[in-house]
Amino acid sequence: MTNTSEFRTDFVRQPAGLKQHPALVLNADYRPLSYYPLSLWPWQEAVKAAWLERVDIIAEYDVVARSPSMDIRLPSVVVLKDFVKPQQRVAFTRFNLFLRDEFSCQYCGTSGDLTFDHVVPRAAGGRTSWENVVAACSPCNLRKGSMSLRRSGMSLRKPPRQPASEQLRNIGRKFPPNHLHESWMDFLYWDAELDA
Repeated sequence: MTNTSEFRTDFVRQPAGLKQHPALVLNADYRPLSYYPLSLWPWQEAVKAAWLERVDIIAEYDVVARSPSMDIRLPSVVVLKDFVKPQQRVAFTRFNLFLRDEFSCQYCGTSGDLTFDHVVPRAAGGRTSWENVVAACSPCNLRKGSMSLRRSGMSLRKPPRQPASEQLRNIGRKFPPNHLHESWMDFLYWDAELDA
């Protein structure tokens, strides 16, 4: 006789379980809602949205979810039926700041142990804004302290500016998630500008 709790535990812990089949969510124009983080829904949300006729399924996994009354192939790509207008204003958040600076210190270029730094220190009247805050690694941030750039002998890799939402989307494409399903590839980079 099989112990029911053992069976349930084994099922939940299976690495290839159904929970690991996210669906790429595309806007009605067939572009991802966001690139970083990539717009993904758990398969359950994608099936629910399809059932409620809010999305069309345009690609599926070779995996089936079964219920007593039906079998459903899990969606791998869904497209919204109604267009969601992308937000034009970019919120000034730590995440968006790091994304603008491509997750690298704007003084030395390293990508580990990031924090943020006021270029013109707050003690000298510097504001907390897109134009005065940059990503910085802890060693560079400590080295600069509350000094000006000139006094610290440090320089910026690029001047800080407020990014446009399209600019952040394009930067986000450089940081794909750990897993990209083959059915997603046709929809991720088709509108990217080609190199000359």
